[in-house]
Amino acid sequence: MIILGIDPGSRRVGYGLVRQAGGRKLEFLEAGLLPIKSKSEEGALLEIRLGLLDLISKYSPDGMVIEKLFFSRNQKTAIAVAQARGAIILTCAEQGLKIQEVSPNEVKSGIGGYGLADKRAVLKMVRLILNRPDLKLIDDASDALAIAIFGLGKLRLSRNS
Repeated sequence: MIILGIDPGSRRVGYGLVRQAGGRKLEFLEAGLLPIKSKSEEGALLEIRLGLLDLISKYSPDGMVIEKLFFSRNQKTAIAVAQARGAIILTCAEQGLKIQEVSPNEVKSGIGGYGLADKRAVLKMVRLILNRPDLKLIDDASDALAIAIFGLGKLRLSRNS
């Protein structure tokens, strides 16, 4: 089973892909930022869609897990991230992916055992879980991997119940 994790943003969209290799072992496939060069909102949303379609075509994930929008003091930023999330969810739904939404605290608690863990602690746990101590990633990509790992575990639990 392959899961695509997404850490949404208006101009920085982190992604991470993991595969359940056998039993409970997880395999790292890829992580990074979707390439977004456009200065316009419409162009950025289109680039997000096209980047996702490329990843979906390359890996054929079974599901996508995306971080829920948290409240922001800056309404303009919150609206831009909400638009990006909409484009991401729609693109994945059109491709038939099972979609889950998770909160940042849920992921941090599930991955690291503490809902207020910082970015370094999340990356450390991602490295341990994936058995990749050398993994060097930008925060958005390591968060997306944590989201994918947590979502895969959540999906396994829902299938067993």
